[in-house]
Amino acid sequence: MRWWRVLPRWRRYLYALLAVTTVAAGVWLLTFLFLRPDTCADGVERVGDQCVGVNGEGYDFGTPEISDVARAIERENKRVAGRPHVTVALMLPLQADTDSGRDRALRRQMRSDLQGAYLGQRQANDSEGEPPKIRLVLANPGRGYQHQGKVVDTLLRMADSSRDRLRAVTGLNLSLDETEAAVRRLTEHQVPVLASRISGDRIANEEPENGTASVGDRKFPGLARIIPVNSEAVRALAHFSGERGREDRRTVLVTDERKDGYNNTMAEAFSGIEEEGPPGPAPMSFESPSIDDPGTTGNQFDKIANNICDSEADTVYFAGRTLHLRIFALKLAQVDCKNRHYTIVSGSDAASLRQSMSEKDWETLRADGRAKVTVQYSAPAHPDAWKTELADWKKRWAKKHDGQQPSTRQLPQYLTEPATALETLRKRIATTRQEGVDIGARPQLDDSRTMLVYDGMLTISKALHQAQGEDARMAPHLRDIKNQWSLLQSRHRVRGTSGLICLTNVGNPYDKPVAVVKLDPGREGLGKLRFVGLGWPTGKEQPRNCLIPSRTD
Repeated sequence: MRWWRVLPRWRRYLYALLAVTTVAAGVWLLTFLFLRPDTCADGVERVGDQCVGVNGEGYDFGTPEISDVARAIERENKRVAGRPHVTVALMLPLQADTDSGRDRALRRQMRSDLQGAYLGQRQANDSEGEPPKIRLVLANPGRGYQHQGKVVDTLLRMADSSRDRLRAVTGLNLSLDETEAAVRRLTEHQVPVLASRISGDRIANEEPENGTASVGDRKFPGLARIIPVNSEAVRALAHFSGERGREDRRTVLVTDERKDGYNNTMAEAFSGIEEEGPPGPAPMSFESPSIDDPGTTGNQFDKIANNICDSEADTVYFAGRTLHLRIFALKLAQVDCKNRHYTIVSGSDAASLRQSMSEKDWETLRADGRAKVTVQYSAPAHPDAWKTELADWKKRWAKKHDGQQPSTRQLPQYLTEPATALETLRKRIATTRQEGVDIGARPQLDDSRTMLVYDGMLTISKALHQAQGEDARMAPHLRDIKNQWSLLQSRHRVRGTSGLICLTNVGNPYDKPVAVVKLDPGREGLGKLRFVGLGWPTGKEQPRNCLIPSRTD
C-alpha cells in the first residue's frame, strides 16, 4: 500500500469516495434485482401464486372471467379523470385456485360482483349532476382475505393521498376473521366502509337499546351494511314460515364446527328458533377444512344423513357454506328413507348454490319425477320479488275493496320503489350493451350479487353527494362521509334494487327484507330457482317513508 501513501491527499479522498459509491451502487443493484417485490401489475404484488393489491387500470388479477368488466371500469375511470372525483375501492378475493367446476362457478360469481360495481359506478356518475364522480379500483386481498393486511396498508395510504382521495371501501363478501380484521383497521383509521354482502353478526355494530347510540361504543365506527345479519334473516324466515318447521320433533340442526363467522352465527340463530312439541334429534355437527375445501365432509354427511333418516325430522336447518351444502343435499337424497321429502333451510350463502349444480346433481335430488330434497334459503335479494309481491298485494287490496284497483299513491313504497330501482338497473344493463361496452356475459340477477354490489355503489354515491361542500374541487372529508350513513333514512332513504335501504344510527339496515327462495329439482333437467315470498325481520313491512321508529313493540 506504499503507492497509496505517496498519492496526493485529494486523490486519496477521490478514490475513497469512488470506492464507497461503487459498493453502494452494487448493494442497490443487488437489492433491486433480487429483493424487490415481484409485481403482477401496477400496484399489485405477487405473493406465492396470488396477485395481491389494488389496481384501477384494467388488470384482471389472472381471472379471465373478469377481464372485460375490469377494462370497462378502466375506461370509466379515464372518462371521469379530468373532473372532480374521489376513489372507491371494491375489496374482495379476485382469484380462484384451479380450473375445477367449483372454481369456475366462483369466478363467475366474481364477475357478477364486478358487473354490479361497474353498473353502479356508471349509474352514479351519470345520474348525479354535481361532483364528485367515482373512480373505482379493485382491491384483491387474496383467497380467504389472507393478505388483507397488505391491501389495507395500501388503502390507508390512498385515503391520505391528495391524488387518490380514497373515500370509501365496499364489497367485502365473506364473514371471516380476516375480513373482520380488515374492517376493524379501516374504520379505526376513519375510512368509511360499506359492506354490501357480509351477513355475519360479528361484523356489525350492535344496536343500542331504546334507539340511543354513542359513537364511542361502536365496534366499527364508520361501518354501514345493506343486508340483514344472519340472526335477522333467520327471524325473517321464521316470520314468513309461521308455524312450519316449529314442531321440534320434525326439525334438526346440522352445523359446521369450523370457526367461521357466517357458520357460527347461523347456528346460533337457528338454535334460537322457538319450537313446540316433543323434542326432536339433537344438533348434528361436521367439520370442514375451509370455506372452499370439501375435505372429508362427504364421509361425515353419509353418517349424518343416516341418523336423520332414523328420526322423524324432515326439515334440516343447515349452518354451513355453499360448497358443503351441495354435498350434504346430495348425500341426504341418496339415503333410502321411506320416500321422505326433505327441506333444507339455509342462509344467504346458499344464493350461490344453483351455479354449482350440474345436471347430474339435479337428477340425484329427485326420484320418479319427484323432488326428494329441496333447498329453501333467505336470499338478500331476488329479481322476481317486487313484481310478484306487488301483484299479490293488488289482489288482496282489490278483494278488500269490492274489486276496485288501487291508485298509484295507494301502492306500498316498500314494493314500488325497489321495483323502479330494479327497472333502472335493467335499463342500465341494456344501455351498456347498446353503447358497445363489453362487461362479459350478460349479468345474471338471480343470485343477487350484481344487485347488492350495485346498491352498495348507489349508497356510497348518495353519501358522497350529501357530504360534498360548496367547493366542488374539494373532496368531502372521510369523517363527513361516514357521518352520512345514519342520515340515509326517511326522505334520504336509498331506493335499492334489493329493497329500501334505511340505515340506523349505527349503520345497520332497518327491517330490510329477505327474499325467501326455493331451489326445486323439478321433474327433469336443470332445477328451478323460485321466489317464494318476502320475510321481514320485525315481522311486518317497513314503515311509510322508511322512517325508523325509536323502538319496536
